[in-house]
Amino acid sequence: MARALMVQGTGSNVGKSLLVAGLCRVFMRQGLRVRPFKPQNMSNNAAVTADGGEIGRAQALQARAAGVAPSVHMNPVLLKPQSDIGAQIVVQGRVFGTARAREYQGLKPRLMAAVQESFAHLGAEADLVLVEGAGSAAEVNLRAADIANMGFARATGTPVILVGDIDRGGVIAALVGTKAVIDPQDARMIRGFIVNRFRGDPALFSAGMDIIAERTGWTALGLVPHFDEARRLPAEDALGLASSPRRPGKPLIVVPVTPRLSNFDDLDPLREEEGVEVRFISPGTPLPADAALILLAGSKATIDDLLFVKSEGWDIDIKAHLRRGGRVMGLCGGYQMLGRFIDDSAGLEGPPRRVEGLGLLDVETRMETTKRLALARGLLVQNDVPVEGYEMHMGVTTGPDTARPFALLEGGRTDGARSAGGQVSGTYLHGLFAGAALRRHVLAQLGAQASAFSHEAMVDAVLDRFADHLEAHLDCAALLHLADAGKGM
Repeated sequence: MARALMVQGTGSNVGKSLLVAGLCRVFMRQGLRVRPFKPQNMSNNAAVTADGGEIGRAQALQARAAGVAPSVHMNPVLLKPQSDIGAQIVVQGRVFGTARAREYQGLKPRLMAAVQESFAHLGAEADLVLVEGAGSAAEVNLRAADIANMGFARATGTPVILVGDIDRGGVIAALVGTKAVIDPQDARMIRGFIVNRFRGDPALFSAGMDIIAERTGWTALGLVPHFDEARRLPAEDALGLASSPRRPGKPLIVVPVTPRLSNFDDLDPLREEEGVEVRFISPGTPLPADAALILLAGSKATIDDLLFVKSEGWDIDIKAHLRRGGRVMGLCGGYQMLGRFIDDSAGLEGPPRRVEGLGLLDVETRMETTKRLALARGLLVQNDVPVEGYEMHMGVTTGPDTARPFALLEGGRTDGARSAGGQVSGTYLHGLFAGAALRRHVLAQLGAQASAFSHEAMVDAVLDRFADHLEAHLDCAALLHLADAGKGM
């Protein structure tokens, strides 16, 4: 049985995902076979595994940090929100069904079997499994059927480290308060704590660390300073959306932010390019008239996001942009929005309906129950530029403009569509901007010059620097010792 250690948080967005990624790299560099694991994740930013399943984007990054290929077992339960109260449920990489929040609570006991099966699978091939919790460890109202935090820790005997975020304030209350409200047996699973994202002189918080340790009885494992380069790593939550720095005089790429925006990490490589500016446009703001490219990103609820685009008046802005000679590109759900209609008569994303699209491509999309999940590579049809990415969609798009495909894929399949003049294009491929040749082509169309940097190499370099950062500020030997101690639980 592999050693295991679980990282839980006092709340969402306290840095659990990144800490697990950094620790994966720390212990991988020590020669250990490390595997990341998250029992239950809620995210619309997902990645495709080599065996045709999907997991949360954070677990894909953690797998990269551990030096292994992503596996569906690293995130056995993935929830992809489609509304404020409902989500698609993915179990071990495959669509299980959909459920409202209240219905999902009743499903959790059935899903625990898949969670434990995947955990055992990873444990059989690893020296160390680093487990990430979800949300807050103090969600005592949901504790009865929990599979993501203390329910998992208790069921598997996995010791827990609790993380608090000092940057948001109230970290002493958050950590001590967690001890106060959770069940005493759950509290005994917590062996230590980490205070994350500190800014300033660490000596000023030494008394704070002592107070937390005294009030909780947990070991202080480290005060981690803010790591600015974290913004360069793929974000899983839309809270992590960030435009590139302002670059006056450079071509502007704008991305409208819709409520169910997904796979927005597709844009990360473009944000790193010095030759363009990427700007995310919030609701209530018109699309800038000086944009060179409007990019419609993916969506987990395409029709709802399409209707949102129209309600914001962005459809009018997009058509004015085209009249000025600008370009429009749609990725996955954004591609579907560009067509004449989206037909969801089966009600896969909400109530059964057929909705008029933006009408910028002569195509139509029909939603189907089968979800396509596959890695893909091929050539851009226009000039044989190599393209590589992955597909993750439930729609099938047909129509005259697909006769001018975006890419020709291996195996003879085509992908996407282009308008007759080439101003508008759409593709189902995610992750394609990571390829330097494709970025160079897109930027050249905008009158900009791409750099020669490798996005993949940059991500690995940042992970290494973050691992160095953690080694300098955490007691990593103590963390490993706690994982060792947990084997006998």
